[in-house]
Amino acid sequence: MVPLFQLLYGYTSGPIREIHMDANTVEFPAPQHDHDACVADSLAQAEQSCRDQGVRLTPQRRAVLEILLGQHVPLGAYDIMDRVDWGSRRPAPVQIYRALDFLIEQGLAHRISSLNAFTACCRPDKPHGAQFLICRRCHAVAEMTDGGIDAAILGAAARSGFAVDTRVVEVTGLCPHCAARAD
Repeated sequence: MVPLFQLLYGYTSGPIREIHMDANTVEFPAPQHDHDACVADSLAQAEQSCRDQGVRLTPQRRAVLEILLGQHVPLGAYDIMDRVDWGSRRPAPVQIYRALDFLIEQGLAHRISSLNAFTACCRPDKPHGAQFLICRRCHAVAEMTDGGIDAAILGAAARSGFAVDTRVVEVTGLCPHCAARAD
């Protein structure tokens, strides 16, 4: 099985990309693409990860993850609620939030606080500090993994005696596609 980050980074121009800063370039997703196979592989990997951790990816949780994986931008809980199909019943907001909490706890999703929205994680295979570049125009998000940023946060916290629970960095600007249109 191909690792999820490789699927998202190497085989598609999906909504969220992992960025390795040592490459000296930051790649944002292309505005248009079809990534059905990527979503299917990502869901299979999420199911395996849940089995490995001894937790259940219920049909409701899976549906929420599938919606996150299939979008080009992070989504709010009510946007997810409007898109989820649980048969004849409409989900309550608390059900969506519980599913999102589970996905975040299992490392399958992230909350982007500045947008009050959620996105699928491109590196669910191991814990990491979340670093996001967010386009203020199209809301595309690139998830990057820069060990230097993570180390700086942890080092500064340790020097001050602070115990870090989570590490999330959100940077807003223009993605290359929107910046090119602004010229």
